[in-house]
Amino acid sequence: MSAVKEKKKRKFTMPDTLIVVAAIVMLAAILSWVVPSGTYEYQQMDVNGTMRNVVVNGTYHEVDKSEVVPTGFLGLFGAFYRGCVSAADIIFVILFCCGTFGVLVKTGAFHSSIGTLLRKLGNKGLLIIPIFMVLFGIGGSVFGMLSEFYGFYPLLIGLTVAMGYDAMLGFAVVALGEFVGFMGATLNPYSIAIAQTISGVELYSGLGFRVICFVLFQGISIAYVIRYAKKIKKDPLRSVVYGEKTISTFTAEDLQSYQFSKSDGLVLLDVLVTMVILMFGLIKWGWGYPQLCGLFLIMSIVAATIKRWSPNKWCAEFIDSAKVALWGAILTGVAKGIVVVMQDAMIMDTFIFYLSNLLENAPRAISAQLMLIVQTLFNFIIPSGSGQAVATMPIMAPLSDLIGVSRQTACLAFQFGDGLSNLLWPTASIVIVCGIGGIKLEKWYKFFMPLFGILFVGQMIMLSIAVMIGF
Repeated sequence: MSAVKEKKKRKFTMPDTLIVVAAIVMLAAILSWVVPSGTYEYQQMDVNGTMRNVVVNGTYHEVDKSEVVPTGFLGLFGAFYRGCVSAADIIFVILFCCGTFGVLVKTGAFHSSIGTLLRKLGNKGLLIIPIFMVLFGIGGSVFGMLSEFYGFYPLLIGLTVAMGYDAMLGFAVVALGEFVGFMGATLNPYSIAIAQTISGVELYSGLGFRVICFVLFQGISIAYVIRYAKKIKKDPLRSVVYGEKTISTFTAEDLQSYQFSKSDGLVLLDVLVTMVILMFGLIKWGWGYPQLCGLFLIMSIVAATIKRWSPNKWCAEFIDSAKVALWGAILTGVAKGIVVVMQDAMIMDTFIFYLSNLLENAPRAISAQLMLIVQTLFNFIIPSGSGQAVATMPIMAPLSDLIGVSRQTACLAFQFGDGLSNLLWPTASIVIVCGIGGIKLEKWYKFFMPLFGILFVGQMIMLSIAVMIGF
């Protein structure tokens, strides 16, 4: 018998996304000592009726490290706390959304209504995918609606789980619908309007080409989601979230015991009225997160009252539901620590300066594609459509003149880079919606990355066409 023991092969385990994001914060802390600090000068500018701080092109200058705060060992761990404090508004939106919709689900109103819907749809259940994705897509493309759809994540997840699919399908219908719509913006006031105004391009010009982009990208996304739905319906083991706990756990069989009642109808009316008020408030009245959370609280209390719950029962169910979102809430705060570290060391503008300089000597044939890559990278450090526009377009617009790309195409590259990477970077909105939907970020990446590659290539092709036709 041989004395040499056979070594067991260790199976590689993917680290939790929280560890990956924390490692990125650590990398940012190291870079805060290495990367030169610097800043642009900013000026106040009226952009479509709103005063914004806009970068002044050509004003970048380095700042001595003695004037900034690079992140040390203790500061690194303190950045996690500061990130959570900085992202407190978003964290509480996540908790309030999950708490609210957990209460609504536990009233049973969705069980009975979804059961009724499924019975009426019969074998045509997959129609919900293109219908809802187009609706969410139009909201993102035309109105720039993102947070307005937060409340729909638990609803669509519950619907697709009850239909015998999985939570990822319902999540993808909302996420891909709204964010791909945002990427394929047609009249989006938060990306197109700001970028074109700053770049000196006629407001909302080039609409026809952007409509084609919207239809193309939405079509690709819908086909991808339908293909996934058919795959997991045939073999549930192929679900990327198989065995994972979801915020909605009822099945199609469970729904057979639910009969739609008058109180169920009143709960759904409560939801509908709340959503209408919320959309008007966010779009017309300038509401923000405080009003959104307040309205959700009222909605859940009204629903509990309709179902004759005691105050103690409402509290217990709300807290129990909010627990599901704790991981996503903490991840959002930790990811915000990346921005905190970069702001302390004043290296954010440095990255903008050097990345934009890479484009100066780019061949015209690939300059638009490089502009897309740079804008995609920018969205990691500036995860805001309007914020990225005011920080980069004053630089990218005149730069496009030098490299032989029209300013209209430069705006398109910004729109593409900002929109799609919202579904990719842990500093962007995907972390927020994963928290609301109770979906682990690594599971989302497993589902999304093949589609990301397809859409990114599609973006490059459309930019090439834009350059060829003189868009």
